[in-house]
Amino acid sequence: MEDGEKREWGAKAWTYLSSVRSQSPLIQCITNFVSMDLTANTLLSAGASPAMLHSPNESPDFTPQVNALYINVGTLSDNWLPAMELAAQLASKLNKPWVLDPVAAGASCFRLKACLDLISLKPTVIRGNASEIIALARASFASTKGVDSSHDSTDAVEAAKSLANSSGAVVAVSGAVDFVTDGNRIVGARNGVPMMQKITATGCAVTALIAAFVAIDPSHAVEATASALAVFGVAGELGMETARGPASLRTHLIDSLHGLDQTAVISGVKITAI
Repeated sequence: MEDGEKREWGAKAWTYLSSVRSQSPLIQCITNFVSMDLTANTLLSAGASPAMLHSPNESPDFTPQVNALYINVGTLSDNWLPAMELAAQLASKLNKPWVLDPVAAGASCFRLKACLDLISLKPTVIRGNASEIIALARASFASTKGVDSSHDSTDAVEAAKSLANSSGAVVAVSGAVDFVTDGNRIVGARNGVPMMQKITATGCAVTALIAAFVAIDPSHAVEATASALAVFGVAGELGMETARGPASLRTHLIDSLHGLDQTAVISGVKITAI
């Protein structure tokens, strides 16, 4: 990575984070039971304002007020799906950015169809692991290991480009390297530590952070998405310096995200064009 490119991306990432802190965008989160706590605390520690609101009776009044919508299908049910679809319809109609986390998209036909139906409502960003993105790009049910990926992120780059082109969304694939593409450009973010994978809902939490960053600048969703992934990874790296395992890393991750300063972001972010 050239120093100039590193500094440029670091400066962009810092601008997004500092803007989230100053503007405190309101993010409506329709997310799974497992991730609600970490998702809300991640948004709060970054400076955003989370609203864990999922009733279809409230979305017509509430969704028009938000700066971005985040939908996560982790604990998907028949009761929640209509609420997700309604909120996504409203966000799209009102030109508000919304972000989809298609958890375990290929694990069942019901889940795959739900994700594809949501994608038809034009998310701004789709963020998933490699197996999820491959399943969506192929629109095919595939045996998976629950919510875990059975592929490396590098295996899903072409699938991500295909999905971006077919959906109109920016697509992010998480892994050892996080890839972000609009179907044409590809950038890679190389921050984070392996121990983060031992904490449930870190993927869900970083997708919520993407929503907060995209809320600041929806017209540059590639930059916002890559910056959110890198900033979250930097916080994990700093948290790991004093963590003794997954439980303490969870705490230190949130603390580090809250305390990130300009020097840490600009010097720590590792984003490059591919």
